[in-house]
Amino acid sequence: MSDCGCHHDAKNAQERRILKIALALNAAMAVIGGIAGWIADSTGLLADALDMLSDAIAYAIGLVAIGRAASFKANAAWLSGSILLVLGLGVLAEVGRRVVHGAEPASSWMIGTALLSLAVNVTVLRLLAPLKTGEVHLRATWLFTRADVVANVGVILAGGLVLWLDSPYPDFMIGTLIGLYVIKESFEILRDARRARQGAGT
Repeated sequence: MSDCGCHHDAKNAQERRILKIALALNAAMAVIGGIAGWIADSTGLLADALDMLSDAIAYAIGLVAIGRAASFKANAAWLSGSILLVLGLGVLAEVGRRVVHGAEPASSWMIGTALLSLAVNVTVLRLLAPLKTGEVHLRATWLFTRADVVANVGVILAGGLVLWLDSPYPDFMIGTLIGLYVIKESFEILRDARRARQGAGT
């Protein structure tokens, strides 16, 4: 019996469905987190929102890459990693600005918003679990969400410390750590993309 490609089409359809759900959830939380970060005067929440935005971009790129050539997928992963690197550096710059000019983060907003983000990211991470051993552009989306879960927990802890110590520095610290973690993840994705490019002969 000849291979009609039905299995491949079904796999692509499943990947698209997962990425569309992940894209919608992350885009929504990027907006909510950004607004909450602005209201709360929190670098941690702003960093988390930027991380969610980068995820949404990665999912959008992943959707475009499905069914394309290996070289296209490697380039898509490279673009995802590059965007993440720029956002991570931007977070560090914003933390530095607030350290200089001062800030008064609201712990209740930090904890509440981060808990909501955590619930969303755990849901997305479970959805993406089948993709974490897939092709390079799909592994990138799973790595993004794994980073988000770590960031969410960090913001919750920082919010508790802001309340306990009555100091903005735990918020500055978590914003810095998220920025550094985002940069680390970006290098991991760029490394995978470089290997995939070499394998694709590009």
